[in-house]
Amino acid sequence: MFAFYYFETQYNALIRVLMLLGGLLVALGVAYQTAAGRSLWGYVVGSRIELRKVVWPTRQESVQATLMIAVVVLIMALLLWGLDSLLLWGVETLTGRGA
Repeated sequence: MFAFYYFETQYNALIRVLMLLGGLLVALGVAYQTAAGRSLWGYVVGSRIELRKVVWPTRQESVQATLMIAVVVLIMALLLWGLDSLLLWGVETLTGRGA
């Protein structure tokens, strides 16, 4: 990053971006030589392998699951509203603040 701005007057933006990408590649190459870098690369490769094993739902399955979730959320909202109303009525009755 330092070189990108340091050479601003000497080189155009394309050359500076290529220098930045080259530095990034060198840094990644050096990082790969460490135990942590190899471990991280192994994790990435393993993740890609596991991602290929995933069975993704179809559009119809996704829509059905979304609708089921919406229905359950609506039912729970109504139940909680009813419970809240019942408790409010009970508290108002006990405290004498009811209508």
